[in-house]
Amino acid sequence: MKEKVNVRRAALLHLRAIKELHKVSSKFFPIMTLYCLFSAITPYITVFFSAQILKELATLRRAEQLWRWVLISMLVVGIATFLDAGLKRRCETLLDDLWGRKEILFIRKMFALDFSELDKQENHDLRAQIQQNEKWSGWGLMRAVYLYQDLVTSVIGIFNGIALTISLFTSPVPEDGGWLVAMNHPSFVLILATIMVGVSILAGKLTAAATKCWSDNAKDATLGNRLFSHFGFVGKDKERSVDIRMNNQQRLISAYWKTNSYFGVEGPIGKIAMGKMGVYAGLGECVATVITGTIYVFTCLKAWGGAFDIGSITQYVGAATAMVQNIYALTTLTGEMKTNADYLEKTFEFLDIPNSMYQGSLTTEKRADCRYEVEFKDVSFQYPGSDIWALRHVNMKFKIGKRLAIVGENGCGKTTFIKLLCRLYDPQEGQILLNGIDIRKYRYDDYMGIFSVVFQDFQLICQPLGANVAGGINYDSDRVKKALVDAGFGERLSHMEKGLDTMIYKNLSEDGVDVSGGEAQKIAIARALYKDAPFIILDEPTAALDPIAEAEIYSKFDQITGHKTAIYISHRLSSCKFCDEIAVFHQGRVIQQGTHESLVNERNGKYYELWNAQAQYYAE
Repeated sequence: MKEKVNVRRAALLHLRAIKELHKVSSKFFPIMTLYCLFSAITPYITVFFSAQILKELATLRRAEQLWRWVLISMLVVGIATFLDAGLKRRCETLLDDLWGRKEILFIRKMFALDFSELDKQENHDLRAQIQQNEKWSGWGLMRAVYLYQDLVTSVIGIFNGIALTISLFTSPVPEDGGWLVAMNHPSFVLILATIMVGVSILAGKLTAAATKCWSDNAKDATLGNRLFSHFGFVGKDKERSVDIRMNNQQRLISAYWKTNSYFGVEGPIGKIAMGKMGVYAGLGECVATVITGTIYVFTCLKAWGGAFDIGSITQYVGAATAMVQNIYALTTLTGEMKTNADYLEKTFEFLDIPNSMYQGSLTTEKRADCRYEVEFKDVSFQYPGSDIWALRHVNMKFKIGKRLAIVGENGCGKTTFIKLLCRLYDPQEGQILLNGIDIRKYRYDDYMGIFSVVFQDFQLICQPLGANVAGGINYDSDRVKKALVDAGFGERLSHMEKGLDTMIYKNLSEDGVDVSGGEAQKIAIARALYKDAPFIILDEPTAALDPIAEAEIYSKFDQITGHKTAIYISHRLSSCKFCDEIAVFHQGRVIQQGTHESLVNERNGKYYELWNAQAQYYAE
């Protein structure tokens, strides 16, 4: 059973949340604090000056004094209201900005994570859960912002209230006040003050109990919101529109609209709202109202007994009521903090995911001759959470400046081999050596720099063509153009009016250009060429092209790689005939290795089987 979060733990979690949000918006909390200050003070200023004006009207009625109070009141209240309004507007603007900026915390974390951690499904599920918690009820990081605002406002309000109401208790009823003189006794005052504070706290706890009902149903509510978030907006998904219409999937989607009523009147949340949640919330409001009535009665009785004049009644009733409301809000806030603490723990569980891969310290030698030798020595690997070996006892040494083709059926370990080579993962067994040194000893980012890779599931960014190729805003235009021409994109580039400034896709720009799958692959290959790394790897990036177009790109690519070491992965064996060596993978092992001619002559080999299975599609 999970340990209950105490107030101290909840406070520490919210303090960290505020610190994390301050990192991405340094102006927000100082502005909000000032806004809370003026927001809390302004009502008390109005109460104070109103009381002074009424007091003068009810007693001496001095015209000059009355005008003085009116003018000072207008000036002070006007300035306070002006500052309050200005700070409120600024605060709201920064708050809207913060809703977007908070995502920077998660994006930075995802950028900083080892790929092996980022690739884990449980980490993606955790991130999705954090998002769903925020969407369905606003719990998590941003709730800390509103709790901070309530905290500052309540604390300031309580101190202001004490300052303006202390004389309510200390002002004595005159001796001729009859039985009301009993109200002067210290024990009476103590009991009344205790009841006021105690009942205010009780009202806050009842409201907090109502709030906790949301947290108690978080798991089901998160699922309900996830279903709604998907099926409620799936009709807007451009990529799904054809399938939905051709397969009449509207019926399936409509079924979820009818059955997923978690947040409907008849759903679980609706029933809880009409049950204990509503009872707790209603009792909280009732108790708070009773306290307000008690303040009115006590203040009027003291005034009746002659303790103070009618003007003071306005001050005491207004200030005491506001103070009790702030105590009530502070108690409610404490309960909300404890509820929100559970959600913050999930948030920080994600932000605190540790990187397990050793980062290394050796600098990768920058060699002009690109003579980098890589060797796999008895390498075995399992994906996290799997008991199946994706690679088993792989031994291979790359020949510098040569072309290596990796072939095999789906799921045989080809892409896994590349991921280990690029150190996206570390093997559980064996070693991968670069120039005789374990690659784990090299500085991680330095080692990654020697590879240019185009994976089969590559992605382009909705940014200008040149930035897509270069991977940055500032780039060498001539080099980018050459890379695009070498990748076979030159003709399409010549027809683009904005050239390298052409926006890819229309997501962010109306004049963006949609590119076909084959064109996107050429841009991705150009990106690898622009990086100009010693190792170039193509992991089936031409799968959307026909065999002839793929063979042409691979043949041309072979010419432009020059003295670099190139690795090709393809299901189409005809595209790899030009390679110096071919490695055949099967069930995570390298079972054959040699040239095309030697392998195709091994009649009992896997390569011969694969080649003849595809031969009917090849034309010599």
